[in-house]
Amino acid sequence: MSLYAIGDLHLHYQSVLKAPGQLHSRVWKNHEEKFRKNCAKTVTPEDTLVLVGDHSWGKNLSECERDLQYIHELPGRKILTRGNHDMFWDVKKTGMLNELYWPELTFVQDSYDSYQDYAIVATKGFTFEGPFYIDRRGRIVGWDEEEEEHSRKLVARELVRLRKSFDLAKADGYRKFIMFLHYPPTSILEERSGFTDMAEEYGAEQVIYAHSHGESRFHDSIHGEYRGREYHLVSGDYLRWKPLKILE
Repeated sequence: MSLYAIGDLHLHYQSVLKAPGQLHSRVWKNHEEKFRKNCAKTVTPEDTLVLVGDHSWGKNLSECERDLQYIHELPGRKILTRGNHDMFWDVKKTGMLNELYWPELTFVQDSYDSYQDYAIVATKGFTFEGPFYIDRRGRIVGWDEEEEEHSRKLVARELVRLRKSFDLAKADGYRKFIMFLHYPPTSILEERSGFTDMAEEYGAEQVIYAHSHGESRFHDSIHGEYRGREYHLVSGDYLRWKPLKILE
């Protein structure tokens, strides 16, 4: 068995495609079929695939039925976490989603799942993305402080949700953790954050995140080893639609 991860499928079988990058970038052309084929080559029925947010452009569940069916038909056990574009997924209705789609799909919010002796803890996360003020040399010389303050409130909310997931898993006896965020764990202004601190506090071995699209955004946050953890970006276009193996 193996644990795989990827994020940002941005499916739109029954909804309107809104992202210019998906309309025009070569890496997004027929990405659904590319990913399907790569999964068929890589992921077995005994494996687990974590989908790290932004599953569908659908505004509600009726616009996501075919997208979720596509995910259901992928090989392996599927665990889904929330992204910022997942409008169909109301936090308060996570239980309903699990009732509708279990056991084919598991939706993780304010809870955890498991892989072997690891707890999979997850939340959407958040990070400040500007607007930034840039000088003629492309250097950041300032930013919108009101937006930054709003971001701090969203980060605080997500940290509460993440701690709840860790504590539930810990209360059930788990001592090994893999942490999943949709947003990067740090902004381009940060070297560390509440999310990196929490990963260290609970001893998460890996931090997996998505959200960063296009080559100009791929290095907005941490890659590789940092303060004893491994950090991995798993946005679909970054991985060229090949799910990343996280654990054997």
